Amino acid sequence: MITFYNLPAITALHAEEYKGAISRVVDSGWFLQGRETEQFEKCYASYIGTRHCIGVGNGLDALCLILQAYKQLGSLSEGDEVIVPANTFIATINAITLCGLRPILVEPTWEHLNLDISRVEEAVTPRTRAVVTVHLYGRLSFSDALADICKRHNLLLIEDNAQAQGCRTLDSRRTGSLGHAAAHSFYPAKNIGAFGDAGAVTTDDDRLAETVRSLANYGTKEKYVFSYVGRNSRISEIDAAVLSIKLQYLDEDNHHRQQIAAYYYDAISNPHVTLPQRLPDDCNVYHQFPILTPHRDSLRRHLLDCGIETMIHYPVAPHRQQCYAATLGHLHLPITERIHACELSLPISPVITLDDAATIAKAINSFQPLS
Repeated sequence: MITFYNLPAITALHAEEYKGAISRVVDSGWFLQGRETEQFEKCYASYIGTRHCIGVGNGLDALCLILQAYKQLGSLSEGDEVIVPANTFIATINAITLCGLRPILVEPTWEHLNLDISRVEEAVTPRTRAVVTVHLYGRLSFSDALADICKRHNLLLIEDNAQAQGCRTLDSRRTGSLGHAAAHSFYPAKNIGAFGDAGAVTTDDDRLAETVRSLANYGTKEKYVFSYVGRNSRISEIDAAVLSIKLQYLDEDNHHRQQIAAYYYDAISNPHVTLPQRLPDDCNVYHQFPILTPHRDSLRRHLLDCGIETMIHYPVAPHRQQCYAATLGHLHLPITERIHACELSLPISPVITLDDAATIAKAINSFQPLS
């Protein structure tokens, strides 16, 4: 069986280094807000290309803390509109609604699967205050045109970088440094993953960074003195130590993913399967390798019969989820709905080999849907 994501095998690649780092933390007796966190935040900020990195509990918290901090700073107010891609993991939209803001869903393009930037400006109203762009599947979702729209309309540009750590623009700026602030997830299956839940906020804004750090620590800047109604959202010392090791291998691991993806693009030729438009390698770190077919369920069964595990990202669009039936359920978003009906993710990770990729491509090419 070619498993979709073999986390034990991936962990085994650097297991001795992780064990050493964990032992170091255990021996220190310091498990929160210590040297390991400080070191990781410094290294990750340098890697992303921002002045600040604040380690937090998870990617959803990172998004919520950014929005909550902007509310504290007066840049956002209750009920303000936030433009967001309709095709995204639900956490992106959850963060907006949890912070008392109104998500305005904009369709993706079928070719790229991410936010259709040409539709953004027509979605701007007098209540619009921000755009959240999502680098979904590891694919860059940014352009100078998007930045210009935000500048002309005085909108915050926030990145959901949960799936694209290490991705770059063609002029070598990394995702996570392209907007006013960015949220990152280090869920174990991400391109750089912790041993539990963890996340981060990156920004060049000194006031925002200070506010996020305070909000993530119960709202305090000084022990037992609370400036805000905050939350407990802090990265552990063990996860920070593990992430510092993984950060050293991130570009190498992403390059391996790009090699596997290049093979898929060259080898998959089934006319019943569509591949997203290929981006330059710098612009895609292939957190997932999505393919599209109206015969998804039968193809998935065929691949499983061939010993290949796949996943769907995601089977139900956010506006079709029960939790948003009352507020978003009236929307008709045909491109998003088509993507969610057709998307199937192929195995891609640091331990998928070219031989595995050849087996997968051969199995896909042999698939014939029932007429």
